Amino acid sequence: MYAAWTVKHKPRTLSTVVGNREAIEKFRSWVESWSKRVPKKRAAFLYGPPGIGKTVCVEALAHDLNMELVEKNASDYRTAERVQRFAGLASQYGTLFGGRRLVLLDELDGVTGTADRGGIRAVIAVAKDAQCPLVLIANNAYNPRFATLRRHCLLIEFKRPTTLQVIKYLKRVCAGEKIEAEERALKFIAERSGRDVRSAVNDLQALAQGRDRLTYENVAWLSSRDRKEVIFSVMKTIFYSRSCAEAKRAVDIADVDSDMLFQWVYENAPYQLTHPSDLAKAMEALSQADLYRGRIRRTQNWKLMRYVYDFMTAGVAMAREKTKPSGWVPYRFPQRIRWLGRTKGERQMKSAIGMKIKRKCHVSSIVAVKEILPYIRIIFENNPQMRAGITKWLDLDDTMVEYLTHAKT
Repeated sequence: MYAAWTVKHKPRTLSTVVGNREAIEKFRSWVESWSKRVPKKRAAFLYGPPGIGKTVCVEALAHDLNMELVEKNASDYRTAERVQRFAGLASQYGTLFGGRRLVLLDELDGVTGTADRGGIRAVIAVAKDAQCPLVLIANNAYNPRFATLRRHCLLIEFKRPTTLQVIKYLKRVCAGEKIEAEERALKFIAERSGRDVRSAVNDLQALAQGRDRLTYENVAWLSSRDRKEVIFSVMKTIFYSRSCAEAKRAVDIADVDSDMLFQWVYENAPYQLTHPSDLAKAMEALSQADLYRGRIRRTQNWKLMRYVYDFMTAGVAMAREKTKPSGWVPYRFPQRIRWLGRTKGERQMKSAIGMKIKRKCHVSSIVAVKEILPYIRIIFENNPQMRAGITKWLDLDDTMVEYLTHAKT
């Protein structure tokens, strides 16, 4: 069974958390101060971009100090009653065996929506009267809704780690997975992730899956993307949605074009839908989407694009009926996109030579590449005299000649 590397290699102690040493030390000192007396600020507010280790830091500290961690997602406790029922009670009473307790409300940003009915006010009340360390986590502590709450909290900012720190952590993950990785490859992943540690590890797992060696060439084709909604979240939305409307939301959050999204869904469908009848239905939906893609290319009628999106999102999502959960299955980068990335240089070279043939032979560049170029290649490999004449006639440069001479048939 597959396991997410973000979970498998999660730091267990503060010494292994990536970056933010000053913030971590400030947090540790505040928690340890509770053993002497109740501090003036009874709540710590950890904030910063997602994926940089805020929650991991709290979990690791609880482990290091042998504290009981009571952890909940704040977005599930949006009303005053529910916040008080969990955080209020947990922060007032000790553990069963007299140990120390640490109460964590994660993703506090989720309490700021329209469903919030007194939730923030309840958190403020708990922060004023907590009898054990209360930790709040959000991406942005300076949301206007948190203005009053901030006055009762010790604010601790977490920043993105440096590229070198992310690379060091990725090396540790690779060592644990017995993968030999080039420094350039890990640097590329770290930079493309925007130094988001969680995203970097997810990318590493997807790129290194099934390999014992990871080179720069294996990762160089990976394009930059908006970390707010990575492609893995898009795939999860499509393959696990329970309604058509929910599945179609994937189009709104996707950071890739329709052709790239199609390749992602097509590549991953056999791994996510393991029951034959479910997979058959999904492939039928994708075939319908592909028909509309072809029609759009021929007619340039872009109004048909909505049918492409409907079939490859809602159509695929509704195909899941008999597939049983089988643990976490990693999403795979499309092999076609991987191949296009590796062969980009060769395709550009063929296109450049095809344009020269087109001008001399008065044919389309497609015909030039498919029907004429193979014969020129044979001539270049076997007849130096004719090669010199054709080179001059087509005005080929040295790199083109080298390509035609050494290219494999």
